[in-house]
Amino acid sequence: MENAHTQESAECLAYFSVNEGTGLSPEQFKKNLAKFGYNELPAEEGKTIWELVVEQFEDLLVRILLLAACISFVLAWFEEGEETVTAFVEPFVILLILIANAVVGVWQERNAESAIEALKEYEPEMGKVYRADRKSVQRIKAREIVPGDIVEVSVGDKVPADIRITSIKSTTLRVDQSILTGESVSVIKHTESVPDPRAVNQDKKNMLFSGTNIAAGKAIGVAVATGVSTEIGKIRDQMAATEQEKTPLQQKLDEFGEQLSKVISLICVAVWMINIGHFNDPVHGGSWIRGAVYYFKIAVALAVAAIPEGLPAVITTCLALGTRRMAKKNAIVRSLPSVETLGCTSVICSDKTGTLTTNQMCVTKMFIIDKVEGDSVSLDQYDISGSKYTPEGEVTKRGLPVKCGQLDGLIELATICALCNDSSLDYNESKGIYEKVGEATETALCCLVEKMNVFNTEVRGLSKVERANACCSVIKQLMKKEFTLEFSRDRKSMSVYCSPGKPSKAPMGNKMFVKGAPEGVIDRCAYVRVGTNRVPLTGPVKDKIMAVIKEWGTGRDTLRCLALATRDSPLRKEEMNLEDSTKFADYELETFENKYSFTQINYTQRSVVQVQKVRNLFILTFNYLSENQSLVRMPPWSNLWLVAAMSLSMSLHFMIIYVDPLPMIFKLTHLTLEQWLVVLKLSFPVILIDELLKFVARNYLERK
Repeated sequence: MENAHTQESAECLAYFSVNEGTGLSPEQFKKNLAKFGYNELPAEEGKTIWELVVEQFEDLLVRILLLAACISFVLAWFEEGEETVTAFVEPFVILLILIANAVVGVWQERNAESAIEALKEYEPEMGKVYRADRKSVQRIKAREIVPGDIVEVSVGDKVPADIRITSIKSTTLRVDQSILTGESVSVIKHTESVPDPRAVNQDKKNMLFSGTNIAAGKAIGVAVATGVSTEIGKIRDQMAATEQEKTPLQQKLDEFGEQLSKVISLICVAVWMINIGHFNDPVHGGSWIRGAVYYFKIAVALAVAAIPEGLPAVITTCLALGTRRMAKKNAIVRSLPSVETLGCTSVICSDKTGTLTTNQMCVTKMFIIDKVEGDSVSLDQYDISGSKYTPEGEVTKRGLPVKCGQLDGLIELATICALCNDSSLDYNESKGIYEKVGEATETALCCLVEKMNVFNTEVRGLSKVERANACCSVIKQLMKKEFTLEFSRDRKSMSVYCSPGKPSKAPMGNKMFVKGAPEGVIDRCAYVRVGTNRVPLTGPVKDKIMAVIKEWGTGRDTLRCLALATRDSPLRKEEMNLEDSTKFADYELETFENKYSFTQINYTQRSVVQVQKVRNLFILTFNYLSENQSLVRMPPWSNLWLVAAMSLSMSLHFMIIYVDPLPMIFKLTHLTLEQWLVVLKLSFPVILIDELLKFVARNYLERK
């Protein structure tokens, strides 16, 4: 169904002739299955091994090397005397290099063929649907869901198809759409139609997209697209249909190959023609043909010597190293040269929300009130290490570790984080990583609680699955959550009503814990907590708090800030009308007495840092900066990979020159110390000329 977001929910149901309460009949299911097919992404048709091998020899430089090896092999075949065996060494080495280059390329691209298949990880295995053959909701394989199915989703579920929401069964419905949009903040959904037919996915607030996660709430909707017709299916098709364009490195190598082939051809022809008069020399036995063949071999030897045999192998190795590093970051790389394209990128433009993220959030800073004396206010600020959902990290104050369980303020802060929360951590055993269940912001709070460990929970002997929520579970046993006043855009806060579970260090009596936007929370606060005491929230105290929040929220890191609050004696549950969400704000006006504030950041490597990291993967001569930067500013040792490559290359050269029997096989003569000094003297002017040319390029050519 096209533009389902522009239609009313009743119109979508009528389009598929389905009722929200009963779902599709068995006959309708079979009909739609035959029409739309199974709800799955088709497997990528990979290239055969021979096609991949042939692709490795499409490079012009590689073809020149292959031609030189073939000619050398033919000439070696007709070689006579003692040099018959050694004559085969040269073509054999060239072929060995080309084969190694092809093997690395095929191996990498063979693995890269499965990169698109990684999108299948976002396909859910199961889904909950209503069908006419059953009165209640049933769980079926997600691949059997068809357009027209009535699908139910709730917190923690992965959406099995593109769904038009028809009804929301909770106060709010929040969805994590980061796999499609890159936005780490969950999107609040509704059922009203969106009239704009050109609306982007982020603005389709009445749609649920396949592969996204339900962060909070529960809803029912009608499936309007499955398989390749979903938004993630369209991404898969775009990736499969991407045309291959030559990267800057490939273009330069092609230019180099063309120029090299022309120069080599001219030199070979010139050398051969210059010696035409020597074809009949007595040394050739007076045979003009033998003389012609002899000088032809010399011309070919010059050609082979001029070709950098190791260049393709070095390039392939560098790109393979870059691909492996990107693979560790879960980057989808389809071919080796695409890595170099990213390495040449000097500017990445991103919108203000910073959609270039790792799709993970963590708390990095927090503060509580330390002391209030008149207009003087002091804060205790803490830093939290750890950058992912892994519940491992340390809370420090001015660089020194802090035992959070010894501070009443931090105990209450951890209690709020654990209870005013509908999300949790989960350890994915197949991937070996910790993942979020629910909303990213709340999962970051769960991770903070695990790092704080305010009740000194013994976690060393626990499995990773048990470790995921060990500390949060302890707090949840101490306080029982009675009900939740869910987040809304108007209040910009979320509240939970809790009662004591069993005697503990946790604050006793009924509590209402709140988290939300600092501005709204602080405006509704009457007091701040200082240790175990309540202190009036005066103007100077508020100004101090807001100044820190402004500094953290608009500074270099641009942190996202949250405020935490609690009330020791909230209204009784019977005195609240929980059916009317419009009164939640009124309850919260009476709720806040004590407040804490901390910040969290969406952990991401911003574009400039990411480019710098990728750039350092490659030999600097492949980078644009090395074309115009001085060796003084960019020395070789600034890139360890370059130093390692140079060291390996020089070691192999010295081994071939000085380690027997290699000098005899390659027909090489040792250089004396005086000869090495001559080589160094000849090289020094080349470096000076290169520096001069770079200076001119930097200061004159680029300015124009």
